[in-house]
Amino acid sequence: MTKFRFNTNCVQGTYQPKPGEPRVLPIVQSTTFSYDDSDYVADLFDLKVGGSFYTRLGNPTSDAFEGKMNLLEGGIGALALSSGQSASMFSILNICQAGDHVISSSSIYGGTFNLFDVSLRKLGIDFTFVDPNASEESILSCAKPNTKAIFGETIANPGMNVLDFEKFSSVAKILDVPFIVDNTLATPYLCRPFEHGANIVIHSATKYTDGHATSLGGVLIDGGNFNWDNGKFPGLVDPDASYHGLKYAESFGAAAYIVKARVQLLRDYGCSPSPFNSFMLHLGLETLHLRMERHSENARKLAEYLYAHPCVEWVKYPGLESDPYYELGQKYMPKGASGILTFGIKGGAKAGKDLIKHLDLVHLVVHLGDLRTSILHPASTTHRQLNEQQQIASGIFPEMIRVSVGIEDIEDIINDFDKALRAAVK
Repeated sequence: MTKFRFNTNCVQGTYQPKPGEPRVLPIVQSTTFSYDDSDYVADLFDLKVGGSFYTRLGNPTSDAFEGKMNLLEGGIGALALSSGQSASMFSILNICQAGDHVISSSSIYGGTFNLFDVSLRKLGIDFTFVDPNASEESILSCAKPNTKAIFGETIANPGMNVLDFEKFSSVAKILDVPFIVDNTLATPYLCRPFEHGANIVIHSATKYTDGHATSLGGVLIDGGNFNWDNGKFPGLVDPDASYHGLKYAESFGAAAYIVKARVQLLRDYGCSPSPFNSFMLHLGLETLHLRMERHSENARKLAEYLYAHPCVEWVKYPGLESDPYYELGQKYMPKGASGILTFGIKGGAKAGKDLIKHLDLVHLVVHLGDLRTSILHPASTTHRQLNEQQQIASGIFPEMIRVSVGIEDIEDIINDFDKALRAAVK
């Protein structure tokens, strides 16, 4: 098959209709599929052949979405899930069990922090959270004999630090454990983590992948570039009694991780996307390249404007030359720094609340990555479950305002903020 460039793959991806079939990916809204031969269905259950037999484990519409995400990220296999939280959970549970340990950047999405620090701890999995700016030696000093993974976000939500792939991937290689990266805010248009040492990539597809705030979804993508038969991951090497003693690494080679995630975790935990949501997420990918270019351009212009505004204390956006993460942003995201920025308003939290009341175009929503510009106060909303010390460790400050910059006319966005800032800061 002819290899096409990224933008073309966004539009046409992996779905190729046969003569007489729909040109646009159809929604296969069915839980079950018909077969003529029970022996063939038995082979499906024994993983001897591929195919759809129950939508909890796979569906043609979800297959197409998975294929396009895998193509855009450059992996060897992907698994669509019901939400970004499911993707974060599966990425860890697929290789960890009670008694294991994970090193994670402390500057991650609050929901992921809680998943790791509370829910997965209850399952017996230990986590150490490290300052993403810490030295390689300092991060290595947190390792234990039972460490099984390194985790980070390409662009931290909402700390806005850019992950030092070279440093974190080096730590993972030294420890001989996989490097897992949440690429939600960058998307594969701006950054492809597998090219910078990542082994597993996850997304909350609810955000930029969808792009229209319509559908929940998550994606787990396998780079196929880690040796699981290194003595640390028995779940991928030892016989699986639930599949008649099948050994994933032996039977599926480089794809062992993603196959296990589907046939074991998805089978047992569910977390399956609806075919309709997979359709909507696949549709969103068709314009990903166009949207991310405009999101990044508008965010840079708004950041520059806010940086010079008399009512603003500080601005964090890796696309600003004054930003401490500008060089890392240029290194790993040369096409743009995405559409999220944060700033501190003069007058602190009270002025921030007043600012939100004076905005007309920009709305307060608990979301990001929408094509419409939105605003949020993270300390009192998405990160309110964290104590003050944990919030600060995650880059959350009381005066912080997060903006998800949309693709509207930038002059309208700037004018709305200017009016609201001058009304809120007196």
